[in-house]
Amino acid sequence: MRSVYIVRCNDDTLYTGIAKDLEKRISDHNTSKVWAKYTKVRRPVVLVWNKRMKNRNEAAKLEYTIKRIGKAKKEALVSKKPRRKSPSAK
Repeated sequence: MRSVYIVRCNDDTLYTGIAKDLEKRISDHNTSKVWAKYTKVRRPVVLVWNKRMKNRNEAAKLEYTIKRIGKAKKEALVSKKPRRKSPSAK
């Protein structure tokens, strides 16, 4: 399983990526001296959206799609509330 994620950087930009271990990857964005080139100078970052995918290929497709949309659409994506299941009628 892979997660596609969006973090909000300290300068209010949004960064999209893929991670096998999401918690570790967010930590890397905030602490790593080697990785996280884009976010390194925009710390701290905060996870604002993520979606688990079945495999790396599907995750890469979603990441690519998200990276191609403008900031306004990304803001709309991260502000969406999770859908609640309506009570089933008997």
